[in-house]
Amino acid sequence: MSAAGAAEREAILDELRRAWDGDPWHGDPLRRVLEGVTAEQAAARPLPGAHSIGELVLHLASWSREVARRLVDRVARDPEDGDWPPFAGGEQSWRSALDGLARAHGELLAAVEAFPPDELSSRMGDERDRPLGAGVSFAVMLHGTAQHYAYHAGQAALLRKSFG
Repeated sequence: MSAAGAAEREAILDELRRAWDGDPWHGDPLRRVLEGVTAEQAAARPLPGAHSIGELVLHLASWSREVARRLVDRVARDPEDGDWPPFAGGEQSWRSALDGLARAHGELLAAVEAFPPDELSSRMGDERDRPLGAGVSFAVMLHGTAQHYAYHAGQAALLRKSFG
């Protein structure tokens, strides 16, 4: 294992942990943004055409599981649960969605920790391939996953502000 590869993997793990529940430079981490959101708020659609917070959470969980699976299988596929799984609404669905995202994040961290650091620069498939993310290096995919957390945390934060 090269020192550079090991350092890159540790940097990626730090970035993912900060984006989830740490101290990212961009603002609140995803977990903090979701704290206190009620089931009613998670299902609300205050902006026409925008996803609900519940849908954002299911989308993030779906992609976190897919990225973890890609680290193990080395094959780019679409997420098993779909890109935008439907959010049913209600307290039970909301708790399940939050728990599922926390589990998916844990699975992702475990997959990154087990991934050989010297393979982070290798590519998965061809960029002309489907599905999304084929053709990029594992490192780019993982940095992108942390960015994905930040992007949707920002959306969820704006939706929360609309509730007053």
